[in-house]
This record gives sequence, C-alpha cells and structure tokens, in this order.
Amino acid sequence: MKRAFPWNEQVDVISSDESSSSNPGVEVDNGSVDKKSMDITIDQPARQEPFEDVVIRRAEMYQEYMKQIPIPAHRGSLIPFDTWMGLAKSIKQLYGQPLHYLTNILVKQWDQLRIGSKDENRSLDSIIHPSKAEASIWLIEEVHRRTTSPHHMAKLWLSDPTHYAFVDSIFPQI
Repeated sequence: MKRAFPWNEQVDVISSDESSSSNPGVEVDNGSVDKKSMDITIDQPARQEPFEDVVIRRAEMYQEYMKQIPIPAHRGSLIPFDTWMGLAKSIKQLYGQPLHYLTNILVKQWDQLRIGSKDENRSLDSIIHPSKAEASIWLIEEVHRRTTSPHHMAKLWLSDPTHYAFVDSIFPQI
C-alpha cells in the first residue's frame, strides 16, 4: 500500500556517515546526542492528468478526425457479404477509409441480432440487397461522424476496456 507524502513540507535529512562532509552546507551525524540536520524542500511532482480527461481528449480528437473524412459519393459496386461485419470490412477495404467506432459496434450488434433467427445461417446478401445494405451503413456512418458527442463516446470507451478493437486503424488522405 502506498502512503501519501506531504510534498509541500520540508524534510529533515540526517546523514549516518561517520566521516566529515566536504560540502560545507551539510552537517554529518556523528552519533552524538546533538544531531544537526539540513532542511530540504521537495518540489511537488508534475500533476498527471486524470485518466478520464485523457480519454475525453482522445475522443474529441477522434471525433474531429472522423468529421473530416468525406462519405464516398459514388458507390457503384455490389459487395457480396454474409454478415454485417463482413460487409463493413469489405467497405473499409474497397473505399480505403475507416468506419466510426459506433458504426463498428452497431454492425456487430446487428450480427448478434441474427443469432437464433430462422435465417441465421443464410447469407445476408440473399436477405437484404447489397446496395441497400451498403447504403444503410453509409447513412449510419454519416450520422455517427457528424453528430456523435465526444463525451458520450468517452463514457463508452471508459466502460469498455477493449474499445480500441472497434477503432479502425485506416488513415486515408484527407
């Protein structure tokens, strides 16, 4: 267990060295009852920013970065896909840009919603037309990029220690 140390107070330093010091400002304890000491003031260490503030600042920077990435205007490809996460991965590769953290979370949830349905093992592109599915992801992506509160996102990140797994590491030229 660590103990708090009063950093603003002075500290008495007592040397136990029997020999005399070559430093004139330092008194040496020679074992006598009349101990002499030197007062030293220890400066307070640099304050570290609370972890929550760091996460909020990171979320603000992330959100500002995501706002700068334009949503592709021309989407002429039909992307085959089995799952929402598979479609999201293909979109990232095809357009060379990341999807927002919240979009990645949402497509994961959409895949989880299929578990236990009668069409669970059926390819998703045979249920939903690929153009509509891609347009849905881009629509949600635009909402997340333009309107997400960095403070809300920071709260989510603080509650999920593995949040970084849903933050894409694709960095397009802006």
